[in-house]
Amino acid sequence: MIFAEKLKKERKEKGWSQEELAEKLFVSRQSVSKWENGRTTPALKSLLS
Repeated sequence: MIFAEKLKKERKEKGWSQEELAEKLFVSRQSVSKWENGRTTPALKSLLS
């Protein structure tokens, strides 16, 4: 399973919207959408902050 698929699966299992996940990670909803669609991947450094 690639990152985009796993992220979307985990988010949905927790019942979170893209907006809710974005708030938890301190990123924009658009970033989460891009990650889930495989258009970009998050910078590991930004997720560890």
